[in-house]
Amino acid sequence: MAKKEYEDTFRKVGLKIAYYRRVRGYTQETFSEKLGVSVSYYSQIEAAGCYKPISLRTLIKIADELEVEPYKLLMFD
Repeated sequence: MAKKEYEDTFRKVGLKIAYYRRVRGYTQETFSEKLGVSVSYYSQIEAAGCYKPISLRTLIKIADELEVEPYKLLMFD
């Protein structure tokens, strides 16, 4: 099976989101409630082994709730 396009990038975004969520003291459950999405959907965004593309709207909404600029979720060292 061919590697899915941008899989590594989506994984990195998910890990960055998880980092900021933990810094803010949210569990996946409480944060998914703030976003108005299911825990199952949200956990797939953060899961390192899961390929879950998200929309720009969702990315901005997550950044707003985490009180970070959206670009910070896309910066990788």
